[in-house]
Amino acid sequence: MTHPLPQPLDVVARGPLTGSIAVPGDKSISHRALMFASLAVGTSRITGLLEGEDVLATAAAMRAMGATIERQDDGIWVVDGVGVGGLLQPETALEMGNSGTSTRLLMGLVSSHPITCTFTGDASLSGRPMGRVIDPLSQMGADITASPGGKLPLMVRGICPAVPISYTLPVASAQVKS
Repeated sequence: MTHPLPQPLDVVARGPLTGSIAVPGDKSISHRALMFASLAVGTSRITGLLEGEDVLATAAAMRAMGATIERQDDGIWVVDGVGVGGLLQPETALEMGNSGTSTRLLMGLVSSHPITCTFTGDASLSGRPMGRVIDPLSQMGADITASPGGKLPLMVRGICPAVPISYTLPVASAQVKS
């Protein structure tokens, strides 16, 4: 089956375009913005944060590790960070919902701090293997105990400082690189 090529369309401007548009935040950037702000010294203000369940799981986890994170009525998120190396051991397991991105990124953060965290998630997340993150983090010195198949729930015992490694990714992954 062939489709005809689109025909050119002449557009005549009647005046300049004006207005504004609000573009939703990016999930990957939103996770990282909360994490970096939580590791910073002082107060950070984040605008345009994507407020989906996955990003909210990241915010809850960072709160559990000592950061103060609040959403203002105007949609701006204010984060008082703990400083690099200042993450606190959470009192309970970090419940990640269905967020694989949150889990994998936070495993990396925890691995480079002298704290122990247990990660849990919903049935879907608990069925996904975490080996692509467990392997390099273990090589860096973190002690990770996972459920069979490298799945959640799992516990990460961090080490400080983490040992530098040379690692070739078997599969491209922004989460592992982060």
